[in-house]
Amino acid sequence: MDGWRAVTDMHSAMPAKALSYHLLTARREKALSKPVAKSLTKPAKGSNQLRIIGGAWRGRKLNFPDVDGLRPTGDRIRETLFNWLAPDIKGAHCLDLFAGSGALGLEALSRGAQSSLLLEKHAAAAQQLKSNLQLLQSECGKVEQVDSLQWLRQQQPPHPFDIIFIDPPFALDLWEPIAAALEAHHWLSDEAIIYLEAPRDAHLQLPTNWQLHRDKQAGQVSFRLYHRHAPAIPVNG
Repeated sequence: MDGWRAVTDMHSAMPAKALSYHLLTARREKALSKPVAKSLTKPAKGSNQLRIIGGAWRGRKLNFPDVDGLRPTGDRIRETLFNWLAPDIKGAHCLDLFAGSGALGLEALSRGAQSSLLLEKHAAAAQQLKSNLQLLQSECGKVEQVDSLQWLRQQQPPHPFDIIFIDPPFALDLWEPIAAALEAHHWLSDEAIIYLEAPRDAHLQLPTNWQLHRDKQAGQVSFRLYHRHAPAIPVNG
């Protein structure tokens, strides 16, 4: 009690200007000691964003999780790809076999595809894709959390697909078995268009009726567009 009275007496003896300065300093130190609001801090580790670059959702930013092997197709490659697809994308049924962030399947919907089926094995990535479709208020996209190769071999296609995106984790070396399964199990329309990303030096044995239409490189990545023509020679998918 005596200590409190002594402090009070000291404050009452201070000149007005000194007391004002003292109080302002105390308030400032108290404010600085408060934790910073979460909204002002950096996003939590593992948070990433994808930007839709064209079409109805142009400029929309969407979250995707930090998952090993998930590397969204870059803006420049996507711009080139969808310039290639411009005459065919509207009204197309699209199949994104390794959807990841949704960079290809969602971009296709933004640019007028009739439907986009996105396959993704990783649970967190698949759930985020579903959340992003809800955010975009799109009923034209569907997400399946599956192993793509097994799914192609075991399921019946709901309809033939016109545009297929094949961009697997490079370490898994899935291009050839995926291509074989697409043909063997009748997933492709007669004149389907197939987009494929692979290492620049990859030499792939693809179905004989897939004709290379476009081919470009970006660093160590090759991105290619194939047009499907006559029925393929039977393959074991």
